[in-house]
Amino acid sequence: MKLQRKNRRALALGALAVSGALALTACGSDDTSGNSASSDSSASAQTGNIQCDDAKGQLQASGSSAQKNAIDAWVKNYTAACKDVQINYRPDGSGAGITAFLQGQTSFAGSDSALKPEEIEDSKKICTDGQAIDLPMVGGPIAIGYNVPGVDELVLDAATISEIFDSKITNWNDKKIAKLNPDAKLPDLKIQAFHRSDESGTTDNFTKYLKAAAPKAWPYEPGKSWEAKGGQSAQGSSGVAQQVKQTEGAISYFELSYAKDINTVDVKTEAAEPVKATIENATAAIGAAKVVGTGKDLALELDYTPEAEGAYPLVLVTYEIACDKGNKADTLPATKSFLNYMASEDGQGLLADAGYAPMPEEIITKVRDTISSLS
Repeated sequence: MKLQRKNRRALALGALAVSGALALTACGSDDTSGNSASSDSSASAQTGNIQCDDAKGQLQASGSSAQKNAIDAWVKNYTAACKDVQINYRPDGSGAGITAFLQGQTSFAGSDSALKPEEIEDSKKICTDGQAIDLPMVGGPIAIGYNVPGVDELVLDAATISEIFDSKITNWNDKKIAKLNPDAKLPDLKIQAFHRSDESGTTDNFTKYLKAAAPKAWPYEPGKSWEAKGGQSAQGSSGVAQQVKQTEGAISYFELSYAKDINTVDVKTEAAEPVKATIENATAAIGAAKVVGTGKDLALELDYTPEAEGAYPLVLVTYEIACDKGNKADTLPATKSFLNYMASEDGQGLLADAGYAPMPEEIITKVRDTISSLS
């Protein structure tokens, strides 16, 4: 069991290796484009198929912090191939990203929740003769990380998770937790539950899961803003993950790519065995999602209460939000080029090593077709 957990944690290492400045540009003598020889064949393969076309200038984007590690990896490879483009992505949360996009400040936004009808309507003010659309690009499990000394394996169900984050269960040796973990030596230790302080698509998906799987235990409506009373807060996925790392008794929710050196909960579902937060188990759940958007919009409906063995119920999909028509002429080539790379076989191929789940083929094929039609 511990070996499996170590393997799972290792998924995040690739993401951390490429973390750095959000605005990454190729410089110096390093040339990893497909037109030159390279001693690193894997790097050459990652950049050799990128189509820069007429892309140039600065591309401003912001939003989901959940996809930050994926964006960092994509930006590193893309700007190594397309040296005339500088990409600035601010991981300031899904809510802030959508607001900036609707104010015309960015070329695209990242959001862990699909656009609301009123947001699509507002987008028509900046998307000339068009509207904003959702392009599902990144998937993965929302891990529930915890810091309880002496407890390396922990099983929780939706009702217990709900009561922990609603301040109804306040100590780690609570009988409800003990019942789910009969072999664990649970300490007499206060629970420190952390939630996001910013508007977050991760919070939206986390609370949608709680509401769907434990409606009696979670009385609040799902949303990007945290509604439950009590608990403590921190900014962004990195903020809550850091709090779990440094605080004994802490528990929080964040993407698996942030779970380096953090124990994560196995979630009890209707299946026979509790389900681990892994890329494979998240992919199993995302594969059952349905496209519910209309026209070119590819918003998905996720199943937060799967019954299949090995389907992890706490997943999210991060969308890139762009105008289907009416994109700014000076940034359209770079927007299409970069989004095309993200959706490409090479771009999606980076995700597993960075702790994310690539989109199922039937979904990403539709995304590629839609990107090619942006105007």
